[in-house]
Amino acid sequence: MARSVIITAALSGAGTFRDNNPAIPHTPKEFADEAHRCFKAGAAMVHVHARMDDGTPTHDIDRIRATYEAIKDKTPELIVNLSSSVPLATPEQRIAQIVAVKPGMASLNTNTMNFSTLNRKTGRIVFDGIFENTFIMLQDFGRAMEENNVKPEVEIYDIGGFDNFDLISKQGFFSRPVNFNFVWGVAGGMKFRPDAFMTLVNSLPPDSNFTTCGVGTEQFPAVMQSCLVGGHMRVGLEDNVRVPNGDLAKGSYEQVEWAVRIAEILNRAPATPEEARKIMGIKC
Repeated sequence: MARSVIITAALSGAGTFRDNNPAIPHTPKEFADEAHRCFKAGAAMVHVHARMDDGTPTHDIDRIRATYEAIKDKTPELIVNLSSSVPLATPEQRIAQIVAVKPGMASLNTNTMNFSTLNRKTGRIVFDGIFENTFIMLQDFGRAMEENNVKPEVEIYDIGGFDNFDLISKQGFFSRPVNFNFVWGVAGGMKFRPDAFMTLVNSLPPDSNFTTCGVGTEQFPAVMQSCLVGGHMRVGLEDNVRVPNGDLAKGSYEQVEWAVRIAEILNRAPATPEEARKIMGIKC
């Protein structure tokens, strides 16, 4: 088991807003400040969905570049992982932002699926949508990332997505190691189940790494299991706006602090950004 554990902070997401938690960043400066706090708390990487000043998620390349550069200017050590998922963007727009900015890592989604928001207490649908990720998109996005030295983070929302990636990977253009992120608790994806988690771990190809994240109350059980069995952890306000005691998180950095406690309990040390680059094969 890797001694070091990579902690990622997902700062905003496309569907979490200030009425959920007022600490959600909007401006490039706010992203840079929050990313720096996460780095100081123990994060090696931040995952970013850029926003406009009013909080609207955006695929505008200039805005995404400004957000990326603000983070790197303030904390050059950090790895920045950009999202290739933007509401209402075309496939061409989704990959164009990654190719233009060339971050160290970017998300690579593996299957078309329901992607919705439900009231967990009543079961009523708050938002309902389809998250499109065809085989062609998986192939073209993955190839474009690799050709531009952007390491893909392969997002696994269910085991079918894992099998989809396995099929496309036979073309041979994905570099090693492959980095997977198991996503739990999305309405339309898989709920966190420890046995399902181990099924994914046991299915991993040689020379690969895995991180995990969970939505809402599934966040901390999922990341704890990941840390326990040799994987890495993603926390942050994109996934969950609270800390384990139920209070609103003061920021993604406070969840990073909780992740560091988990690592310490399990006798693992938070990886530095440089260690994370070596583990994941990230070039910048």
